[in-house]
Amino acid sequence: MSKPYVIGIDMGGTNTVFGIVDARGVVIASNSIKTRTHNNINDYIDELHHEINRLLEANNATDKIHGIGVGAPNANYFTGYIEENVNLPWPTPIPFAQMLSDKFGIPVAITNDANAAAIGEMTYGAARGIKDFIMITLGTGVGSGIVINGQLVYGHDGNAGELGHMIIKRHNGRLCGCGRTGCLEAYCSATGVARTAREFLEIRTDNSILRDLPIENITSKDVYDAAVAGDKIARDIFEYTGTLLGEALADMTVFSSPSAFVLFGGLAKSGELLLRPLREAMEKNMFPAFKGKVKVLLSELKEADAAVLGASALGWEAKQAVMAPAAAVGTAAPAAPMA
Repeated sequence: MSKPYVIGIDMGGTNTVFGIVDARGVVIASNSIKTRTHNNINDYIDELHHEINRLLEANNATDKIHGIGVGAPNANYFTGYIEENVNLPWPTPIPFAQMLSDKFGIPVAITNDANAAAIGEMTYGAARGIKDFIMITLGTGVGSGIVINGQLVYGHDGNAGELGHMIIKRHNGRLCGCGRTGCLEAYCSATGVARTAREFLEIRTDNSILRDLPIENITSKDVYDAAVAGDKIARDIFEYTGTLLGEALADMTVFSSPSAFVLFGGLAKSGELLLRPLREAMEKNMFPAFKGKVKVLLSELKEADAAVLGASALGWEAKQAVMAPAAAVGTAAPAAPMA
């Protein structure tokens, strides 16, 4: 190829990771910035542009970029917009693909961050060779990417796959950032775990390492560290979270009959603290036809690589995506060409 690289960008609610990726899916170099550093989206794009250019210059790749692919919360592959987002500090909708393309002068394609992670996992990770699976990203929020018969599902308007906003507590549920109550994201994200910790500490009276921390500053990492140390409340928090997530996965199964769920993100690294109650609850609540048939896998890609690699696959498709009519794009999961 005359331009052998693409840029993959994974925009999370906390951090934005970006990398230079070649046609074989090798991340040549990567870096990150804080997503919430700037209150103005234009200032954020300026910083992203500056840091990506620094990375390109350091790797002699300034004039070798074919396109840019972006995975971002609530991003729409059809329109190029970030729509109705609840985990970013800027007003939506944002014409992010066009803004970035104008800044860099090269084509940009964008999709939901969980969709990008699913593409990366299907192409390079645990979902290689699996035609039907659901990617679940457990980060600041809960995202999902649904793959059926080897194709990513976008729906008629590009917004399919918001399984983090399934309502799992129909009555008296927690308020979610989306404005509804009882969403899966409000319980099984990293922020959801921290909210559970605060609730448990207020309701219960038994001792806990977590009581040594300012209650409003407790994070999911604090809960994990306490659970590893044997703290009863912290372990109960993971039991509660894993059970809710397992019940939700059982419900998701009846929709598309996936052969696997692939878990990605910081919370997925909790290991058996989360996975044991998750698997037990999933099987207990599974529709009989699916019992024993659905695996729960962990991402095989390094931290952030699934989303960066998936976004980079969009980078190879960026020119076609931005030139195609909306009705024609996004019908299948793009994949990076293998040299």
